[in-house]
Amino acid sequence: MLDVFFQQPAWLGACLLLLGLVVGSFLNVVAYRLPLMLQAQWRQDCCELLDQPAPEAAPLSLAVPNSHCPQCKAPVRPWQNVPVISYLLLGGRCAQCKVRISPRYPVVEAVTGLMTLCLSLHFGASPQLLGAALLTWALIALTLIDFDTQLLPDDITLPLLWLGLAFNLSGTFVPLTEAVLGAIAGYGILWSVYWLFKLVTGKEGMGYGDFKLLAALGAWLGWQALPLIILLSSLVGAVVGIALMIIQRRGRDVPMPFGPYLAAAGWLALIWGDAILAAWMGANGLPN
Repeated sequence: MLDVFFQQPAWLGACLLLLGLVVGSFLNVVAYRLPLMLQAQWRQDCCELLDQPAPEAAPLSLAVPNSHCPQCKAPVRPWQNVPVISYLLLGGRCAQCKVRISPRYPVVEAVTGLMTLCLSLHFGASPQLLGAALLTWALIALTLIDFDTQLLPDDITLPLLWLGLAFNLSGTFVPLTEAVLGAIAGYGILWSVYWLFKLVTGKEGMGYGDFKLLAALGAWLGWQALPLIILLSSLVGAVVGIALMIIQRRGRDVPMPFGPYLAAAGWLALIWGDAILAAWMGANGLPN
């Protein structure tokens, strides 16, 4: 099978596109259920701390209960859960009660599939492809969760950090020393910015999840990628923030998640980081 992938890149791309669509469907589940699972766990921990009985709740995990319509509770059959295709065939509505299904589900599936295909075209059949796919899928999940809840769960960020160091034990993306320095610097930079901003304004400008996410990106891509990631995420965040203030008339005090912009900048650095730096240095007359 590996020989076929090496000799026929189109097969690799097609398989990874399909895999990405399936993974995208799973990431929709993760983005919806993981915050609910964390809230249930926090509630139980608080009850234990206060020595109070925990409220009874239905079992909830990434696998239980089975997918169902939130309106009529009808189970989603396997043939109704085919990524993108089922949504189109059902006309974007529940097969039973006809309530509208959010278009976010097929969009996430399609974007995950296309991003995974992009990885196959960039890295080919290699250890880098496996690592890049795992990193990409984790970044998509974190983006969705942060947009919805303004949380970057440790359940994803911390394993992502250690996984980046593990892949770089053999220098898959960068030498291990650069990966370790990247993790340290990634956390330390945003931690310093957080406390400086808090001392000056008395407000919290970001959450600890942002520190951990940048540390994870540093573990994957090395400390050299951090300036580019910070610059890209800040620029995109500023543009989007100003646009929301103008279009939706949002006030400055309305919190805005920063994790999605870190994730997007990290993915761009993963794929085109060297090209972006080379173009920037060439535009400024600096040697590459």
